[in-house]
Amino acid sequence: MPDELDDAIEENAKGPAKVSGDAGSVEQHPLKDQIEAAKFLASKEAAKSKKRGLRFNKLVPPGAD
Repeated sequence: MPDELDDAIEENAKGPAKVSGDAGSVEQHPLKDQIEAAKFLASKEAAKSKKRGLRFNKLVPPGAD
């Protein structure tokens, strides 16, 4: 899903923000909003991950009792 979203944002950045024609007009969400949505969805995916980004370990030197 992130690859599809990245591709969609890239494609939208290449095209016009607003188009008008005989059938009507179409306006996209601003690019800034699309990027923020992508970051939000990426953070949700990262939160679902079983791996933790930061791990704390207690180190005990040998012979220390």
